[in-house]
Amino acid sequence: MRIRTAGTMLGGLLLGALLLGTAWQAAGAPLRSLLPVYGCGDAEDRLGDALAGESVLAAGPDGARVEESYRSCDDDDLFVVAGTSYAYDGTRETALTHLRTEAAARGWRGGAGTCLTKRVGGATAYLTLEGPDDGTLWVELVADRGNSAWC
Repeated sequence: MRIRTAGTMLGGLLLGALLLGTAWQAAGAPLRSLLPVYGCGDAEDRLGDALAGESVLAAGPDGARVEESYRSCDDDDLFVVAGTSYAYDGTRETALTHLRTEAAARGWRGGAGTCLTKRVGGATAYLTLEGPDDGTLWVELVADRGNSAWC
């Protein structure tokens, strides 16, 4: 009798767990939609693709050699970045003049200093130039779906 009671109790617990699991599955999809989403997702991936496809990233100054092309997304702020670093021994002024000329021919417009803007992938993107520091020049694009102002 004791074995039957334990078996009945165990069966009842298993049945209850099964019913609870089924109820969670049925309600889970609507409940998951109420939870906040964290981190970069498909929209940021598409924006990253659009930024990385911008031809201005491949328009380095004469004598520059591509070292690295990169892209990333900040999970906290959802800022998407795409860029190219160049080995470059020229001056900042020469690189900036070249970048502004090439960028203008590709639809980028002037901002403050080295920051230029253009709509890319449905967001305002910002093109910046850093360096050359220690022979490295960085040309970088940054954007986010919230259209933050970078320059």
